[in-house]
Amino acid sequence: MALFLLYESASGYALFEAHGLDEIGQNTEAVRNSVSDLNRFGKVVKLRSFNPFTSALDALKQCNAVSEGILTDELRTVLETNLPKVKEGKKVKFSVGVSDPKIGSQISEVSKIPCQSNEFVSELLRGVRLHFDTFVGDLKSGDLEKAQLGLGHSYSRAKVKFNVNRVDNMVIQAIFLLDTLDKDINSFSMRVREWYSWHFPELVKIVNDNYLYAKVSKFIQDKAKLTEDNIPGLTDIVGDEDKAKEIVEAAKASMGQDLSPVDLINVQQFAQRVMDLSKYRKNLYDYLVAKMNDIAPNLASLIGEVVGARLISHAGSLTNLAKCPSSTLQILGAEKALFRALKTRGNTPKYGLIFHSSFIGRASAKNKGRMARYLANKCSIASRIDCFSEKGTTIFGEKLREQVEERLDFYDKGVAPRKNLDVMQSAIESAENKDTEMETEAAVEVSDKKAKKKKHKSAADEGSDMIVDKPTKVTNGDAVEDHKSEKKKKKKEKRKLDPETEHEDQAEDDGANGVVSEQDGTSKKKKSKKVNNVVEAGEESKKKKKKSKKESE
Repeated sequence: MALFLLYESASGYALFEAHGLDEIGQNTEAVRNSVSDLNRFGKVVKLRSFNPFTSALDALKQCNAVSEGILTDELRTVLETNLPKVKEGKKVKFSVGVSDPKIGSQISEVSKIPCQSNEFVSELLRGVRLHFDTFVGDLKSGDLEKAQLGLGHSYSRAKVKFNVNRVDNMVIQAIFLLDTLDKDINSFSMRVREWYSWHFPELVKIVNDNYLYAKVSKFIQDKAKLTEDNIPGLTDIVGDEDKAKEIVEAAKASMGQDLSPVDLINVQQFAQRVMDLSKYRKNLYDYLVAKMNDIAPNLASLIGEVVGARLISHAGSLTNLAKCPSSTLQILGAEKALFRALKTRGNTPKYGLIFHSSFIGRASAKNKGRMARYLANKCSIASRIDCFSEKGTTIFGEKLREQVEERLDFYDKGVAPRKNLDVMQSAIESAENKDTEMETEAAVEVSDKKAKKKKHKSAADEGSDMIVDKPTKVTNGDAVEDHKSEKKKKKKEKRKLDPETEHEDQAEDDGANGVVSEQDGTSKKKKSKKVNNVVEAGEESKKKKKKSKKESE
């Protein structure tokens, strides 16, 4: 059976034909030893065709397709034009060796060309890669290296592309920094307490909070200067007037030693740094909450932003967390205890990072393990929804949280929880309703905008009509004709309502056709005069006709 080798280089697709394999050996070890010798390897493997890529963009497209196991039209054309035709019902007398089994199975499904991928083929392709520049003579020295470098950079860049609003790496860095800040602020606050206690030791027992202690120490500075006039300022900081008075009284009878102005300045500067770090920690927490609502809204609404961020950080990414089964997620963060238990054949841990969730703390001692298993199950579902759904929504996380609450009630009070299928169906329906509401709101906004535009247009048209109605000089014959046509329309309507006024209207029409006036007011007067003249002329003609009839009789 003939063997062909498909090699995807950075420059293009190359198809090699392997014949006379007995010279280098049929087993993998023999091929591995003879690959480095070009004289022996060149007799066995020969270039059948080389189809270069048209551009760097085309090379990136083909590389992405091959890595994902997709058969492109270009690769299919290369194979069908350079390989013997496969006839239906007849046994195929050749096969194609490929490096990736995924692309091999795709080629076999689509084009019915048999493919194989094993260690023997891999060694042959390794030899092809080693001597590729000698097989393709048209390639200049350095061209292949440049193509490989450019394709490698573009391929890596394309793989790193992501949605800016859903970067889980930012959450990982934020939770790491938050933990570091907690430790640093705690140690720095203890240092402020210890340092300032040499001057005012009684303040430690009155103010327990680290941030407030730093704020109060910066406000007081020298205890000897603290008087009752400072009570309102202390009340604003501490939030309790009685406590502020207690601080003032303690300062009067303090046993601490006096500090020099330079020492006090250093203490105040350090206290200010601790306050700044505390403020930054608060801002960082708000940033983490906002990012978690963007990246994993369901996981955040189920278990909380901080615990959810810790799970994502420990797993490495949201995708890795979504790939974890619930049993792995349950003990995530307790790896040392797990392997110690496996080594000593003791009891394995029941929970890891999810122990920090409030649900585990609310469960009774005997139900903590059950609650951890159930919560890990729901967290696994929420992480998969967040990872693979296109639209971010908190509906599923809220429904899953309701299920965990019902499970707690079931363990404590025996109340039967709802079925998972019913809860998920209601979540899907509410999500669909929310999408339709958003679509209708968008459509209403668009229609409102169109209506506003129409109003503006109609207002502009009315304004132009008002301008036309004003008395102006008539300079064009077209304007006169338009004016006449409007009058005719009005008169036709009047004729339908009152047929007796037909003669008068026609008389007005005739008068209007013979008059070109400078202003509308003067034109009306002239028209009325002419109408009277026409009516008189008509009456005179009727009298003459009657007289002529009488004379004839």
